[in-house]
Amino acid sequence: MAKSEEQKQMLRDTWRNTLAEQAEKDGFFQEIGPLHKAIFIPEKGPLGKTLVVAFDNLDDVRQDPNRMPWAIDFINSQGWSSLGFMAHGPTWYRDEDVFDFFDKLRKDKFFDQFDRVAFYGTSMGGYAACAFSAACPGATVIAVNPQATMDRDRAGWDHRYRKSWRHNYYSRYGYAPEMVKAAERAWIFYDARMPQVAMHATLFQIPNIIHMGCPFMGHGMLNVWRDMGVLKPIVSGCINGTVTPRDVHQMLRKRHDSKTYQKTVLRHLESEEKHALLIRFCKIIRAKRRAPHFKDALENSLKALGRTA
Repeated sequence: MAKSEEQKQMLRDTWRNTLAEQAEKDGFFQEIGPLHKAIFIPEKGPLGKTLVVAFDNLDDVRQDPNRMPWAIDFINSQGWSSLGFMAHGPTWYRDEDVFDFFDKLRKDKFFDQFDRVAFYGTSMGGYAACAFSAACPGATVIAVNPQATMDRDRAGWDHRYRKSWRHNYYSRYGYAPEMVKAAERAWIFYDARMPQVAMHATLFQIPNIIHMGCPFMGHGMLNVWRDMGVLKPIVSGCINGTVTPRDVHQMLRKRHDSKTYQKTVLRHLESEEKHALLIRFCKIIRAKRRAPHFKDALENSLKALGRTA
């Protein structure tokens, strides 16, 4: 059921109170027009000299307006300073007030107080991380399943987010692959099995881009990483500049032991009716654990092929 305007406003007010309360001490909280909010939480000590700019969608149903968004909680738990930039709804951050905000940060040399700056986001937030990294040349970017643009002239093949079409992608901070050129390094994590996601990723074609294919991890990629036990090592390593693509690939090999990943692969094989592959896959999993759902899938595929165990 869609939320009424009154319910939406109540949620936004709750978010405002939560964020403003967190920024009371040394940081700041700022409303950037009617649909965006920014919160800066500095941390002391050597680790606080790293700033992570994270982009979130506050209207995501997984968000709890009574607590900080996951990305900001994670960032501050590592001892880093955070600048959380948040949207209400599918804005793609295409707002003149947002552009002015990042222009002012650059003009005021806000980023110069930090030794290291990273921009981070997923999907729409991944687009923003790439696009607004232009405000801080030399930053690191970590983008998960980002869009390059949602302009219909350049990405008319992507019909997933029709509400994004209303925005102008030709003004400031518009085309993410162009904007990210000034970054020191940009990690693009994407599920190449998803056609639109893979097509966006191929539009990032400059030397500072590191493409990291993560098949069968989908839009819930961070949940898969968490299940694998590699979420913090990958994100922290990319932000700190302490991992290489080979290191990340090595960590991603743990996906074979992730129940979330295994279930995603199983659903794919079932939907494609690849019974022979499914039988082999289920037998491998069943050799490691009981996995009742895999037992049922195995039996169904054996029956479909007229075979017995």
